[in-house]
Amino acid sequence: MAVTQAGKPGLFTRLSFGIGGAADGIKNNGFDYALLFFYSNIMGVDAGLVGLALLIALIIDAVSDPVVGYWSDNMRTRFGRRHPFMYAALIPTAITYFLTWNPPEGMTGNDLFPWLVATTILVRLSFTFYDVPSSALSAELTSDYDERTSLMSLRYFFAWFGGLTIQIMLFRFLLVPTEEIPVGVFNVEGWNTYGLISAICILTAVAICALGTHSHIPRLKAAPPARNLTLGKIFSEIFETISNPSFRALFLATLCGLIATGISATLNQYINTIFWEFDNTQIANLTMGVYVSAVLALIIAPVVGKTFGKKRGAMTIGALAFTIAPLPVFLRLFGVLPPNGSPELFLIIISITIFDLSLIIATQMLLGSMVADIVEDSELQTGRRSEGIFFAGISFIRKLSQGAGVITASMVLAVAGLSQGGGVDAATPEEIRMLGWGYGISLLTAWTLMLICISFYRISRESHADNLEKLKLRQAQQDAG
Repeated sequence: MAVTQAGKPGLFTRLSFGIGGAADGIKNNGFDYALLFFYSNIMGVDAGLVGLALLIALIIDAVSDPVVGYWSDNMRTRFGRRHPFMYAALIPTAITYFLTWNPPEGMTGNDLFPWLVATTILVRLSFTFYDVPSSALSAELTSDYDERTSLMSLRYFFAWFGGLTIQIMLFRFLLVPTEEIPVGVFNVEGWNTYGLISAICILTAVAICALGTHSHIPRLKAAPPARNLTLGKIFSEIFETISNPSFRALFLATLCGLIATGISATLNQYINTIFWEFDNTQIANLTMGVYVSAVLALIIAPVVGKTFGKKRGAMTIGALAFTIAPLPVFLRLFGVLPPNGSPELFLIIISITIFDLSLIIATQMLLGSMVADIVEDSELQTGRRSEGIFFAGISFIRKLSQGAGVITASMVLAVAGLSQGGGVDAATPEEIRMLGWGYGISLLTAWTLMLICISFYRISRESHADNLEKLKLRQAQQDAG
């Protein structure tokens, strides 16, 4: 049974909220890593047109975030503020995601451009209707400082778990070669089945999150009284809300962190194959190690948050993680590590990677929880609860900053003199050395800026408790007339 908003949600509620993150992980994994390849290499759409379609959908989606966030903050229904959006997104998200990976038969090449634009826009918009309101629930299900960390830790854990599992399923079990298709990645039926399974998983995760938290609706915060608002007043309230200093700190920290993520995701292929010269089996083992990292992060984040506080904890493990990540590359550049091809080298790299990624994921968990704590801080200043706006703002910067890391990584490759498609034999020792320096320095720069931004976050355990007391006193005075 659910408990009061200030208390500890039950295990069923926490798991339901956490499993909802799997939908985010599955959708992002497909859109970020597979969609461009599927439409350009399998369906024959010009890569430039695919990129344009994804960009159009991304921009429209990013603009929709604050609209949905504000709308859900002010929604007045018998089902509360958040759940109507979550239920409304349930079927459209699953159907449009399925259609994205199952274009009409007989339609190929650039003729698919309108289909791709339409389906990706619909997927992103329908998913925003789920993701922003459901994420905002983390600040409503409990006001407890540490319980919010536990909730967001489960959310991020299932996002990583869901995204990784669907990726392994795709390449291990669906994209299999046949007599007619000797190279598995060109198996169109495998991609079609991937779309179906992913859509079912997204539908299931969204339904579990919505239904599993439904019983809390009577205890969730109600929308403010109905007001006659002009468009100018609405935007004035939005800008007043996001002017919160702690939100600005996390907004910029998220931007820098995503640039680092983009750099790492883009360059890891080059680092693993060209710099370390790992084979496919070793790279697959590195991928499987993400499961271990996610489990470790699920343990680390709540403990660190409870021991050090969220800001201090995020900065501490973040600084450790961001120092460790490029360290093996620097050690290789100075000739300290064992040679490529030795089993000792792979053991060192996979051990460091698992530990380091667990710290990075734990940092993400703490930052997500820190967003929730801004809600009461802002409510004291504005008199409004704006969970939707804050989580929409973080979602907004995530989407608009996706390309920044890729652009930075491309600059590193250009400076190193490496071209896409080149293998180990095509790279000179000088190019490999420049790749290592560019990878390490660019990551350290982005992550250092991220930590600097986090340092401007103002909310601590003590100030959060003080905010809750002040809000309780204000409510008592209002109730007294």
